[in-house]
Amino acid sequence: MGVIVVRRKGERWSGWLVAAFFVLGIGSFLVVNFGFLGAYSHDLRWAFSTRTALLLFVSPALLALGRPVTLARLALSGRGVGTLDRIMASRPIRVAGNAVIAPLVTVAIFSIFLTPFAGQLRLSPIGQGVVTVVMPLIGLLLVLPLIEYSAHRSAFFVTVEFLLAFVELVIDAIPGILIRLSGAVLDTLPAISGAHPFWWPSPIRDQQLSGDLLWFIAEIADIPVLIILFIRWSRVDRKEARSYDELSDEEMDALTQEHLRTRRQ
Repeated sequence: MGVIVVRRKGERWSGWLVAAFFVLGIGSFLVVNFGFLGAYSHDLRWAFSTRTALLLFVSPALLALGRPVTLARLALSGRGVGTLDRIMASRPIRVAGNAVIAPLVTVAIFSIFLTPFAGQLRLSPIGQGVVTVVMPLIGLLLVLPLIEYSAHRSAFFVTVEFLLAFVELVIDAIPGILIRLSGAVLDTLPAISGAHPFWWPSPIRDQQLSGDLLWFIAEIADIPVLIILFIRWSRVDRKEARSYDELSDEEMDALTQEHLRTRRQ
């Protein structure tokens, strides 16, 4: 609908962005939930944890590639654009969309798999539904500001985010490593009774696979974030450099004197 409105206004909207949103974003969401992982999410620990990680990291990132906020800004007008900008510039959105919060949120979510609550969540239809809905929403809160509003950061802040993203590479791995190395079944649930396929893992092997995949997905998901942060840093740095180049000699002298005066204080 947004694409139709934008094109009626005479604006162009790339077919690649439409494909990214529907084929990659919506498509990955459907595959994760209705494919193998969704079918066995109730029975296999590694299927449940992998589905959770993909809904948190992959589907939101692919949806964000379609630039839905940018499309909404072009489709809306007047008060609607102002409301959207206020929402995206609000403190909760700005806090969620930086590299300081993302690893903390990831560790908090993945740490659930270190507790018996993970088993109850996996076996509960309500818990499965919460994962299906809440994980992509959390992922979008983390990734949309990162992609859509990169120009609203200073070069210094983006540099700090870039450095913290390297710390995230280590922090994200901790829950997966602990799950992989544990010698006991953390959710305390026994093996599911009944006949199983020949490839069906034991509870402890199921848990080990869960830790392996959580570790792998968390590390791989950090690579696009590092790339996005590097691109954002380059854009913000160029923008700030242009703003300084446009200053007259008198304005630059005044800015330098103000900076020196602030440093003395």
